[in-house]
Amino acid sequence: MAETGEEEKVSAEASGFSDLSDSEFLDLEDAQGSDALLSKPGPSSELSGNDGKPLSLQKRKRGLDISSPLERFHFKYLCVTDLSAQNWCEQQMVYGKELPDFLAPEKAAVLDTGASIHLARELEVHDLVTVPITTTEDAWAIKFLNILSMIPTLQSEGCIREFPVFGEVEGVLLVGVIDELHYTVKGELELAELKTRRRPTLPLEGQKKKDCFQVSLYKFIFDAMVQGKVTPASLIHHTKLCPEKPLGPSVLTHAQQGGIFVKCLGDLMELVFLALTLSDLPVIDILKIEYIHQETATVLGTEIIAFEEKEMRDRVRHYLAYWMGHREPQGVDVEEAWKCRTCNYTDICEWRKGSWVLSNTLEPRAKKNK
Repeated sequence: MAETGEEEKVSAEASGFSDLSDSEFLDLEDAQGSDALLSKPGPSSELSGNDGKPLSLQKRKRGLDISSPLERFHFKYLCVTDLSAQNWCEQQMVYGKELPDFLAPEKAAVLDTGASIHLARELEVHDLVTVPITTTEDAWAIKFLNILSMIPTLQSEGCIREFPVFGEVEGVLLVGVIDELHYTVKGELELAELKTRRRPTLPLEGQKKKDCFQVSLYKFIFDAMVQGKVTPASLIHHTKLCPEKPLGPSVLTHAQQGGIFVKCLGDLMELVFLALTLSDLPVIDILKIEYIHQETATVLGTEIIAFEEKEMRDRVRHYLAYWMGHREPQGVDVEEAWKCRTCNYTDICEWRKGSWVLSNTLEPRAKKNK
């Protein structure tokens, strides 16, 4: 394992590539028997229009559906955590994109705590430096420099954390950040995903299912990267990057300090893709999720995940069908109606109001059987 200070990595804030993959956000939502947040008001179902008069969410969306969600939100790519959020509740994920200011203070604080724990873990293996950037090309250059700095550590069977991954899946560019990669005593490459918990309990099956999907997708993308299946042409096509554009002086200086002498993003991309395909890095053998209590740092338990490629790809195709505009967003099934109890968007949820009667599903079973 690399000691602190042996290598440097540019901060996620500088790269614009942070994909915080945590469970504490849903830790507030998977408590079936908890009424702690039930009294919290959700966002109003009436929003203000340009004239200051109330405007319903449905009317606000009317006229926008002629384009796909990818086009409507101006997304060039999606994060792995976007798709894993769909695994929890797709309708909630959509409202989160449409109404980003409705994050409850309790949830924001919990996410901040999780981010701090991830940062502390990362600082155990390398220092962070901040490099000023001015262009999108600079931001992607930082991602590539981080990858180049971590490949030698992986080759020497060391431990790395916060490894950026990207690749085209079913025609859409997906990006993410793997928490940790290390080798077992048997020499197998293991992906370890850290999930922090607000309460000292393991998550429910609905949360575990979301986490399993997330790490499986990370493996799929990473494996494609080291097998040479990710191409610069595909990346440029989706991101609209200009490979000939000169990199900023701060980025160039940081690259030169690491022994990398380039002028533009295209030069750096060529180095990265060569390094990935010629380094003989193995595919990921083991997927592990570690759940940790935020307050005490106690390990609550670990899960070893069996990688099921067909099931994962089927789910990806289903989730991307929404983003491509091929179907409307869907909420949770009746069996998972408990997730709605602490959702910020309960008051305006069209799925909850139109697809089934929530009040019946939340009544005690003894009462329903009368």
